[in-house]
Amino acid sequence: MSTATPAEADPLPVIDVHAHAVLAESLGAAGAAGPELSPDPDHPWYRVGNYVLHGVRYRDSPFMDPDLRIARMDEAGIDLQMLSPNPLTYFGDLPAHDAVTYCREHNDALARIVGDRRDRLRGAAQLPLQDVDAAVVELRRAVDELGLVAAALDTDPPHALDDAAMDPLYEAAAALDVPVFLHPSPLGPGGPPVDPRLRRFDLDLLVGFAYDETLAVTTLILGGVLDRHPSLDVCLSHGGGAAAMLAGRLASATVRRPWAPTHLAEVGFERALRRLWFDTHVHSERALACLIDAVGTERLVFGTNFAGWDGAEVPEPGQLADTLSRNGARLLRL
Repeated sequence: MSTATPAEADPLPVIDVHAHAVLAESLGAAGAAGPELSPDPDHPWYRVGNYVLHGVRYRDSPFMDPDLRIARMDEAGIDLQMLSPNPLTYFGDLPAHDAVTYCREHNDALARIVGDRRDRLRGAAQLPLQDVDAAVVELRRAVDELGLVAAALDTDPPHALDDAAMDPLYEAAAALDVPVFLHPSPLGPGGPPVDPRLRRFDLDLLVGFAYDETLAVTTLILGGVLDRHPSLDVCLSHGGGAAAMLAGRLASATVRRPWAPTHLAEVGFERALRRLWFDTHVHSERALACLIDAVGTERLVFGTNFAGWDGAEVPEPGQLADTLSRNGARLLRL
């Protein structure tokens, strides 16, 4: 029997569920849509369809080099990461056949990267959501044959998150016992098409992501997805956008407005909100306190957007850090 005191016990592993990968093998896998990297390292850009991201260097960085990633993880104190697709490359507008081809090549490449480093890396599958039946097939292949541990979905996929067409995918994820990780993509290939105000100051990323995440949370709850799939685990990036701040207002609406869903009559919006998982990548102690007040800590997990412009620091050792570690292990079925 171990005689180590609590102070001497090894710390729990730090598990990061919000980290994106850019895969060399996926370049050009979507045909004319790319993805394509700048050949000039002094002037980096990354093209997906008509959208071009300037000034972010992917090549020779942790995004593309797993050895550099693990070295940076060691420096940051991160023990394990789940890698999910670059949100620029959800490709929801590709023809279904092309999307299936892209997702298979992407998932094969991701599986090779994480398969040799399973003590440090796990992977979330990219899926061709414009064809839900094909997405189910690819998710089963990704989990059963490739060893990936989650499904990565856009918060605004071709079918609405609560559309009945999505139910077979949720049923498959629950049956395979893998979580769904939701993360937004930039709102429109050249910036948000319906609101030019979001084209300034990176607001499509800063405000647009929170907008999309908030809509995803409310759609899942009000649209009855959690009610129809009680064993499904869904994790939202960036603390679910503004859902925690708006929880009281949304709860009030679900009992006062004529469209109030009957499935929330007993549970209530705020209790249903606690069915979801949220990462802690919210940028401030005040925002984290608001999130904890709304959803508690039972389904909070640590996320960084690792190597991105807004990468988060590992939390200081303590009760919350241990809780995040245990929750991350539960979410990823470790």
